Amino acid sequence: MDPRISTTPARARTDVPAGTPEPRTPSISAATVRRLGATLAAGTLVWATSIFVVGTHNTGWKERVDDLTGFAFQIGVFALLAVQTRTLATGGSRAARIMLRVELVLLTLASLYSVVHGTMPEDLQDIAVMQVLDVFWPLSMLGMMVIGVKLAFAGRWRGRLRWWPLIAESWAVVTVPTFIALGDQAGRWVGGVHLVIGYATLGLLLALRPHLVLPAQD
Repeated sequence: MDPRISTTPARARTDVPAGTPEPRTPSISAATVRRLGATLAAGTLVWATSIFVVGTHNTGWKERVDDLTGFAFQIGVFALLAVQTRTLATGGSRAARIMLRVELVLLTLASLYSVVHGTMPEDLQDIAVMQVLDVFWPLSMLGMMVIGVKLAFAGRWRGRLRWWPLIAESWAVVTVPTFIALGDQAGRWVGGVHLVIGYATLGLLLALRPHLVLPAQD
């Protein structure tokens, strides 16, 4: 054997700090981004239409409509979260990925509330477990707001799609205070219009401009 050839395994590199995440690249196609964007736009328009027609904070069948159309919107937000996760929208660090996983848990619990509350008997809708699950609705929306801020600073999405999530995901920050300060009627219209301008338009942009969330081609 040639003495210049070594069979000793290569030593671990010491020029990379311990705990540094390995570089990751987005794993999603433009066609998939389009489909998920269309899902977000459709789900948002379903809930916005319900808000305009039957309002929110209802009772009886109207409350069930609000719950289940709200779930349609949440399906759209799951689609948005999938795009954000697979394009590393908040960055490639471990903390950035954990942020998206935490939001997935919050959104799952919020969606569970929508489905169960929208289908269960009325005399069970106010039990303690449902009141706990109800808290995850606003928490999930606030979580999306945090993601919108991080996404804008990360700069992985480009053009309008760098900033439009911040507009869309400010829904809770804008709408909830409006409900509190001006009442249900004003909050209803502000919430519905904000959904169309924010999340529905965001979904449309993803469907029409998927290249803005994918790595730029040289």
